[in-house]
Order: sequence, then structure tokens, then C-alpha cells
Amino acid sequence: MPRPSAFPSAKWLVAICGLLLATLATSQAFGDTTKEPSDSYWSDAWRGWHFYEPPEPDEPSEHPVSPPTPSRPSKPSPQPQAQAAPQAPELVQFERLQKAVESYRNIAIMRPTEANVRRYMELEAKVVARASYFADVAQHIAWSTPELDPTLQGRPVNAKALEVFDRDQLTTRSHSIATLGKTHVLFFFFRSDCPYCHAFAPTLAAFEQRHGIKVVAISMDGGPMPGFIDTRVDNGIGTTLKVSQVPAVYLAQPFTGKIMAIGFGVLSEAELVERITTVSTPASQAMLPSVNRQIVLR
Repeated sequence: MPRPSAFPSAKWLVAICGLLLATLATSQAFGDTTKEPSDSYWSDAWRGWHFYEPPEPDEPSEHPVSPPTPSRPSKPSPQPQAQAAPQAPELVQFERLQKAVESYRNIAIMRPTEANVRRYMELEAKVVARASYFADVAQHIAWSTPELDPTLQGRPVNAKALEVFDRDQLTTRSHSIATLGKTHVLFFFFRSDCPYCHAFAPTLAAFEQRHGIKVVAISMDGGPMPGFIDTRVDNGIGTTLKVSQVPAVYLAQPFTGKIMAIGFGVLSEAELVERITTVSTPASQAMLPSVNRQIVLR
């Protein structure tokens, strides 16, 4: 029996050599896959023209550049605050007293013991005494200073002075109404079945004679009114003015069509004088422009 050789036989050597040659040929035909991706992209024809090869990442720089920091506007330096003016000592005492009164009162209300209520009442008495002394000083100053005396400003409070004031006011206003009567008339809206209209009619007739302003009586129901011969029947002006209550008195200026309400119900002569002189002033007309109406008078 032949002894086995320590070396491979010739057949095995031929097979191994063939295998190595085949491997080398395949490597040359398809390219070496161990090359860099960028080289294999052009050398490997089997990948085709549309094969995508991602690019290599750039190597990081040794000195990275940080993004620029946006500049912020510098804050203005705070201005030194002006020191508050020192408060007067009287105001400090007043505020202290005011807080004390409020505190004592609240404590006495929440816990009305004898000590708490007494403490509040004693402090309140001091405050009342101080206020009374202030009133006495103010009164003496008013007596010695006419421009500061309230009894001499406007309508007086003394009975005799009030009588003189009312008489003087009536004379002055009567002249004003007489002047106003040259360009204005009074519209008196009434109904013949209204007892208040019949009671008010004599006052208006006397007012016309005394102050010289014409009164035009307008009947809402077509009936007459004693004391007014030239009574007119309402031709729609009452509806335009929305007269819903009689008696009603309006002050009208015929050539401009301006008309203003004087009042409703029974009025005295003094009330008529005061209201007519008041509403006829430019200041009063500017104060309540919605009260003034302008219509076509026929």
C-alpha cells in the first residue's frame, strides 16, 4: 500500500492555482472594493450612471468659527430721580389724625367694648372741636372781606334783602322780555276740556299785557279758550313738537323758525319770567342744543 505524501498532489495544486487566477480576474474586472468611495464611483462600471454616492463629510477645522453674536442696544444709564419735596408738618399731622380716627372707629365697630368706643369718641370730639374752630375763623374772615362773604354773592338770604333782590330781578327781566317780544312770541297749547288750561289762561293773558310779548293760543281739539279771541286750531305744529301734555308754553322766533320749550303745566308769572329769560340766552341754548327746535311756522 503506497505511503501518503506530506505535500498535496498535483491535482490539488492545479485546482488551487485555478481558483487564485479566477479570483484575480474577478478583482480586476469589477474593481477593487477596498478603494475610496470617490474612486470606485468612476471605476465601477457595473453601478451605472444614475447611482448616487453621498459626498464625503468635510473634515472639521482645527479652529471652528462661532456664529456672530447679535449686538444688543445698550441700555441708557438710569437718570437720578429727583427727590420728593418734603411734606409740610401740618399735612403729616392731618394724615396721622385721619388714619387714627379711621382705625379707632373700625376697632370700635368690630369690638364695641367700653374702652374702644370711649377712645374713638374722645378722638372724634377733638376733631369736631378743631373743625368748629376752623369754621369760626372762616366766618370772621368772610365778615371782614366782602368778596368772600357768600351772603353777598348771588341770591341773598336776608328777608328784606331778598325782597329787594326779587323786585330788581323782576324789573330787569321784564325789560329783557319786552325787548325779546319784538322778535319772539309765546305759543300756548291747550285743550278746551282741560281745567288746568283754563286756570293757566288768565296768567298768560296778564303776562302778555304786563311784559309786551304776544301770546298765540293754539287749540289741540279745536275748542275756544276765554281771554284769547284769535285762538288758532292746531295745523300740525303740535304733532311736530310732540306736545303730549297741556297746558304747554313754547318760545318761538317766527322769522327763523327756532322754537324752545318753556314749560308744561300751570306756571306762575315769576316762573315764566325766569324761564323765558334763562332759555333765551346764548349760553343756555349752547348748553342744551337738543332742546332747541327749528321748524317752518305758518
